[in-house]
Amino acid sequence: MITRGDIIWLGVAAGTTGSLIGGMMLGIGMDLIVNGQPWGWLLLLPAAPAAALPGWLLARKLAAQI
Repeated sequence: MITRGDIIWLGVAAGTTGSLIGGMMLGIGMDLIVNGQPWGWLLLLPAAPAAALPGWLLARKLAAQI
């Protein structure tokens, strides 16, 4: 049985890991683009979907417990 604490932990963990991963990709990509290296777009564009990936994986793990 999934408890309220499990759902809260999922939100906290997904938000923290997603912001760390997406923020680092965004920051490094922007730095590369500003410094004239266009391959920084390869980090910048997938930053948002990559940030959502840990939350999705954690949610699948929690849903498997049902």
